[in-house]
Amino acid sequence: MNALTVRRFLPAAAALAVAAAFTGCASQGVKNPSGVPVTEMRPDERGFVAGTGVESQDLVTVTDRMARSILGIPVIAQAANPPVVAIEPVINETRFPINKDIFLTRIRTQLNSKAAGKVSFLARENMRALERERQLKLTGQVTASADPNVTEFLGADYFLTGKFQGISTRTSQGVSDYILYSFQLIDARTSLIIWEDVAEIKKQGLEDAAYR
Repeated sequence: MNALTVRRFLPAAAALAVAAAFTGCASQGVKNPSGVPVTEMRPDERGFVAGTGVESQDLVTVTDRMARSILGIPVIAQAANPPVVAIEPVINETRFPINKDIFLTRIRTQLNSKAAGKVSFLARENMRALERERQLKLTGQVTASADPNVTEFLGADYFLTGKFQGISTRTSQGVSDYILYSFQLIDARTSLIIWEDVAEIKKQGLEDAAYR
């Protein structure tokens, strides 16, 4: 093999070596530091790492039920114009440090993606950015397709909120947790609760789990 052939061969060999290294890593699977392989699971599936608290399968079950329930009420299903809903934070009264607002996020996304425009949601969490954009248009720093002097931010017809409450029991035989998930649609004009639904989940286990 002459010098020119060697120079041509080396880059190709290096590329094959790199590809082989990546292939070798991929074939081993992803492992955590303890050496146990990571398992990809469906969000609605109960995993082998589980406790008696709030987990992904509870989130999917509860929010799917609430989204279907909301779509069935007359003020939503029979409305001539899609009602406008603002989201209020969930109250967590359980012993678990739940990322509680993820429940309302999933209800909203389920309705937005599957309700065929039957209900609209306000982006109230983005009000600071919306107000700043309006001020930029008022001062002429950015273009405006409509008169920025006219306030067009919509008001809410209803507020969607919820509350999580729990009962916990611990003995030498294990741990038991019951959680009541309740959600409400409240009329913004009258304060009447026009819809309410609940889901109940109870779990028992031999030992507790740490939740973050």
